[in-house]
Formats: sequence, structure tokens, C-alpha cells
Amino acid sequence: MTEITATLVKELRDATNLGMMDCKKALQETGGDKEKAIRVLRERGLSIADKKASRTAKEGRVAMDIYDGGKAGVLIEVNCETDFVAKNEIFQAFIGELVEKAKDAGDNQLAETAKDDVVAKIAEIGENIIVRRNVKFTVDGEGVVAGYIHLGGKVGVLVEVGCEKADTAQSDSFKEAVKDITLHIAACNPQYLTRDDVPADVVEAEKAIYAKQVEGKPANIIDKIVGGKLDKYYSQICLLEQGFVKDPDQSITDLLTAKGKELGDTLAIRRFVRYQVGA
Repeated sequence: MTEITATLVKELRDATNLGMMDCKKALQETGGDKEKAIRVLRERGLSIADKKASRTAKEGRVAMDIYDGGKAGVLIEVNCETDFVAKNEIFQAFIGELVEKAKDAGDNQLAETAKDDVVAKIAEIGENIIVRRNVKFTVDGEGVVAGYIHLGGKVGVLVEVGCEKADTAQSDSFKEAVKDITLHIAACNPQYLTRDDVPADVVEAEKAIYAKQVEGKPANIIDKIVGGKLDKYYSQICLLEQGFVKDPDQSITDLLTAKGKELGDTLAIRRFVRYQVGA
């Protein structure tokens, strides 16, 4: 069994933001397995912070460009070693060059496409540079691709919002709604578009945790409570079920429905991606 050292307890505390004693007991129960300890803590209903251990410690910037009259867009993340370099004009200019190259690169293929350029820039700047990821959206049918960069390049969003009429995509009301959606995604960090997109194993793991929390109650009560907790979970991680950041009592689905009624059209978020430096 792994020795429960003060260092191990601190690592679990840093990953969960819970008390030292709670962390120590969970590690003792799980033989020093941090992942199992986190599960035990969740089963007890304790609120777990985002795992710091799952984040990388890299600096860098997210950048995007919308082009072809809003019919296409790219989003990239480029990492470096220090925030000093991330703010450097040479690095910023290089990111601009990479955004242009991303328009002709496949998803997550920019690193290979721009490999020689990156090597040359590393020699010039004297710090490691990594093109971490890239994606390109092109409108399918009517609609637009929109993007948003937040926190000075630490967070970036790319989204495709569709409609049925060409005139709708040109209206100011539609453009304002799309802008609000990009802001919402940046602020609320949804993981999936709909509950159908959540992997089955993730759902089953959540259900098991919720069932453990109400162990000993009648089966019908357990099912009802688990179902309620699962609905709340979906409302936290699924974009269409999240409360709109500007009006939490209105879901994103409600927002789309209301805006569609106003415009005499049907609006739909077809896909989105959110990049955060180091996440």
C-alpha cells in the first residue's frame, strides 16, 4: 500500500480544494490512490474543485479569424514557456501567421504543417513554442461562423449557428444573438452541445456516484433523486441546457427559440469549441 505522506495529502488537497483531514481519510481508504480518493470524496457529496493536476502549466495564446463573410473561421492555441514571451510582439505576429496557415490545415494538423516555421521561431525567440491544437469551421447551409477571444487571448471560442433563411443571417438581431452565445460559451465553459453527446460511460459513472450518495433509501426514491441530480449535471455541462449567462432563468435552448420566433426562422447551434490556454 502506498504510504500516505504529507506530500500526497497536499497533492489531493491541491486537486480538490478540500480539507487536509478529508483528503487524508480518503487516501487511507483507497490505499493512496488519488483518483479513487477523489471518487470517494465525491460519493460523500463533497464539492470537488476542478482538478489542478489535469491542467498544464504552459503559457501562450489562443487566436482566431472569421473570414469568407462569416462563412468560415479558424481557432488555434499556441503555447510558449513564459507569459513574457506570450506578450512579445514577435510571438504575437507569429501567431497571426499561424492563423493564416490554419485556414489551409486540417484540424489539429497545423503543428505538422508549420513545423519548420516553429523551429525557426524557437531559434529566434530562444524559448520553446508548441502549436497545440487548431480547428476550422465552415458553414453548412445557411448561418454563420462566429468567434470570440477573451482574457487577452487566454480563452477563445468558435461556434457555428445555423438558420433556414439567408436574410436571417444578415440581420442585426441574429448577429447579436450569435455574439451573446459566444460570450456565454467563453464564460460558462460547456463541455458538450446536448446530453446525447455525453459519453455513456461518463453518465454511468455520475449515476453511480449519485446512487452512492443516497444509499439505503427505497429504490424508487433513489431513482428519482439520481434522475434529478443527473438533470442538474446536464444543465451544468451541456450548452443547450445551460442557463443563459445574461439571464440564468432562460436556457440557451429557450434563447434560440425566442430569437427564432422573433425572426420568423429556426435557429440552431450546430457545433462549438472552446480553447483555454493550458486546459
